[in-house]
Amino acid sequence: MPLGLGRRKKAPLVENEEGEPVRAGMSLSGLGGNAEGSPGLQPGLPPFPSGLRPRLVFHTQLAHGSPTGRIEGFSNVRELYSKIGEAFQIPAAEVMFCTLNTHKVDMEKLLGGQIGLEDFIFAHIKGQRKEVEVVKNEDGLGLTITDNGSGYAFIKRIKEGSIIDRIQVINVGDMIESINGQGLIGCRHYEVAKMLKELPKGRNFCLKLVEPMKAFDMIGQRSGGARSGSATPLGTGRGTLRLRAKGPATVEEVPSAFEEKAIEKVDDLLESYMGIRDSELAATMVELGKDKKNPDDFAEALDETLGDFAFPDEFVFDVWGAIGDAKAGRL
Repeated sequence: MPLGLGRRKKAPLVENEEGEPVRAGMSLSGLGGNAEGSPGLQPGLPPFPSGLRPRLVFHTQLAHGSPTGRIEGFSNVRELYSKIGEAFQIPAAEVMFCTLNTHKVDMEKLLGGQIGLEDFIFAHIKGQRKEVEVVKNEDGLGLTITDNGSGYAFIKRIKEGSIIDRIQVINVGDMIESINGQGLIGCRHYEVAKMLKELPKGRNFCLKLVEPMKAFDMIGQRSGGARSGSATPLGTGRGTLRLRAKGPATVEEVPSAFEEKAIEKVDDLLESYMGIRDSELAATMVELGKDKKNPDDFAEALDETLGDFAFPDEFVFDVWGAIGDAKAGRL
């Protein structure tokens, strides 16, 4: 079976303007232009090419506290971070990740490949740096890794009772800056997870981490890594803005019940096999597999669309089975 699946780059996002402290009057005008009463671009900024980006307006704040800004015109995550940087006059590289509808470090509300049309975006920026010496005295560290689609890998879950769980200074949301002095900026989550798995047992290693800046009511939070099945689906609008690695963002209907169940199961399989969680990657795999007639066609589609993952055969068959179970209502 042809495997060796490819990298799916996550898309960057947005543009800004200071706005009201409440979320109201978002533009849902589609792709052609602003709705009546919605803000235009700031003076001096060139207009977006016609048809390239949807003219939808989202409200945003820095998670640790800030005025509310409005952003628009983004198609991927890098553009989003750039627009947030412009809105708050900070370098885009300071943005670690975003959560939807909560300022807390809640990994179940992590912004991935889509945003509900009424979602409020909270940007978490770099805070304190820390260096931790870890003894790997077990095969597994108890970490699940994700990334922000813009070069930062960070901790999405810490397994209870694991090596990392016993180190109180390490928290969900911490960005992994380096391992034993090897810089990880620009690495994908699966690359970082593989590096951690390959560290020799019985040896010490050094982690350099950056934690997100916290508001007062976030101090002392240990984690936000509950299983995705317990989360309420994001987005209260009638559709979502789907971010693309290539091409413009598009407004789509919310995923069907079958797709939501399949995505959740595939995300669980990613964590089990690879130590990562990536709902956008899971959604892509479900999209590729839902109309395929057999697992060989599914594997071929994965091989053509993705790269660098090199998923094992048993993982591909399990994903194929999960999609089939969801379609048949067995999940």
